Amino acid sequence: MCPTIAYLAQGKVRLKAGDAPPRTIESPYANTIREREVRAQQRNSWKAQGGGFLSGPMLWGQRGAAQGPTPVMVTSISGSEDKKRLIYSLESGSLCALLATENFGDEERRLWNNNNFKLQHVRACSRTGDLAFSTTHANGTANIGVMFKDENSVKELTEGDSVDTSPQWVPGNPRKLVFQSAGVGRNRQGHFLALGPFSIQELNLDTAEMTTLLEEAKTDYLAPQIAEDGTLYYIRRPYAPTESINPLRVVKDFFLFPFRLLFAVFQFLNFFSMSFTGKKLSTAGDTKARELDMRQMMIYGNIIRAQQDSNEDAPDLVPGSWQLVRRRDGGKEEVLARGVLAYDLAADGTIAYSNGNAIFVISPESKKERILSERMIEQVVLLES
Repeated sequence: MCPTIAYLAQGKVRLKAGDAPPRTIESPYANTIREREVRAQQRNSWKAQGGGFLSGPMLWGQRGAAQGPTPVMVTSISGSEDKKRLIYSLESGSLCALLATENFGDEERRLWNNNNFKLQHVRACSRTGDLAFSTTHANGTANIGVMFKDENSVKELTEGDSVDTSPQWVPGNPRKLVFQSAGVGRNRQGHFLALGPFSIQELNLDTAEMTTLLEEAKTDYLAPQIAEDGTLYYIRRPYAPTESINPLRVVKDFFLFPFRLLFAVFQFLNFFSMSFTGKKLSTAGDTKARELDMRQMMIYGNIIRAQQDSNEDAPDLVPGSWQLVRRRDGGKEEVLARGVLAYDLAADGTIAYSNGNAIFVISPESKKERILSERMIEQVVLLES
């Protein structure tokens, strides 16, 4: 029998319980946000009437009715100390909320909401129910934060000019976390330039002491997890530093700017054509590229780069250099899978991972099996193995 797995795909929480087909767990809170915004747009629809292209919402920078309501997206999911409870973070515009659903969707409870900063990468401690997550800020930094059970306040544990994300509780020690961290590079004016390589850090909540577990100048170490026996798991990929400025490229960009501006205007109008008629202004281009909707193209361009020209039914969305690695005591490393976008561990040693278009399970006996295929899978959570 297949394990029970929750996963995040295209902003929705999906559940694969045993041999049953996957289903979507709906959020009443998200539906309320959508309905409230639709009613607000209907009340203010007169502002979009008449006046031509440079009036109404176009002139004042407001969202037009044709664009629909602000998207409501689930950004991360987690199991909890209760095997049938799911916790997830949700965003809509500037709003961020933490929610819990009982019995895989029967009842939803709001744990926290705020408009000042956003929470992502939520993870509940299986022993205490305490929550760890990353808090993102407008200056491009992110800190590790916690919310202790039965409290409604967020406490940030890390600080500084860095991006600290993907926290995981250490089994057997509910006062320790592991997470990935990268320093932020800035110019003299303080503007963001690039991120340094991600390292794996361990944080002691009682002493605030941080210990570096893995760090290398040419490698990113991502999504750390520690198993019950103390074995460290992570995704390893080559670090890609920002390219240095090429003077010839600067000259080329200068002369191509007018053409790129016209192309941007065309894409803007193309978006409205898709919104009103469902058709693009142009049918040129590769057939497979035309089949992808605009939201998926935006995801491909800004989050991950899809592997092209693949004849597989569930191709990897990340290169084979993204490796799921197990590191035992003594430093011995073992590559468990390649082309890994996300993964999770169970207490019995079962591993679930995704290449972005499918979910695979590796049993404690090292038997690998694909259990489902679905597009744009961002996160995997093993609930019952």
